[in-house]
Amino acid sequence: MSDDVASGHVRVRLDLSYDGTAFSGWAKQAGGRRTVQGEIEDALRTVTRSRETYELTVAGRTDAGVHARGQVAHVDLPREVWAEHHDKLLKRLAGRLPKDVRVWALREAPQGFDARFSAVWRRYAYRVTDNPGGVDPLLRGHVLWHDWPLDVDAMNEAARALLGEHDFAAYCKKREGATTIRTLQELSLEKGTDGIITATVRADAFCHNMVRSLIGALLFVGDGHRPPDWPGKVLAAGVRDSAVHVVRPHGLTLEEVGYPADELLAARSREARNKRSLPGAPGAGCC
Repeated sequence: MSDDVASGHVRVRLDLSYDGTAFSGWAKQAGGRRTVQGEIEDALRTVTRSRETYELTVAGRTDAGVHARGQVAHVDLPREVWAEHHDKLLKRLAGRLPKDVRVWALREAPQGFDARFSAVWRRYAYRVTDNPGGVDPLLRGHVLWHDWPLDVDAMNEAARALLGEHDFAAYCKKREGATTIRTLQELSLEKGTDGIITATVRADAFCHNMVRSLIGALLFVGDGHRPPDWPGKVLAAGVRDSAVHVVRPHGLTLEEVGYPADELLAARSREARNKRSLPGAPGAGCC
């Protein structure tokens, strides 16, 4: 694969956010299900009066019900389309898009930029409360209610054993041909004065269901059903544990995507496309 933009086209970066409640995830699907990608591509085609649908590439494909505050995507537009519409495109999209998805910025991307492969990290937040009375009704679409008291210190102790580069097969839904090796850069939890516990989860990339499975394991520690060393033991075992529950999606928000300096974008994109293996594993060190 190449990061070169086709002749006569301009790569445009989009910064966007959405409430995932009524979406069947980011990616377009058969059967007419409503998706974020579908809504934006339809709006883009309409406001540019184009017959062609310009396909978006996204930094992180979120599941049904998952929200995003700092999502990033790119689209390659014909140069004449960008030249004609770029100064009014943002406002026109605001008028055409449904109210649960917003594009906040549109700009020509630097050379070598790929929304997915150039990213060096993604940061998610998962929000949960153990308030005996439940969740504030105004926050019910973004905060999980856990009906057992949670020990945040025990959860943070458990989280520390999961940091670093590991094979997260025990916490991922396996996909054919895809690696489950990831570098978990941050996993920490903090309880606010409003009683909401926010878990910050940052990694170079995530495999399917990884964040929600990690949170599910930490909740079992927090409510006393498992000791703090249990999530680390599950990780080391390398196989899915039936006790690790994938928590509901509505507590999860993609908060931010990080990219390197412009001159490093292309190199990062090439590196991210290489299938990873752990040191000492077959194929380790290969390209």
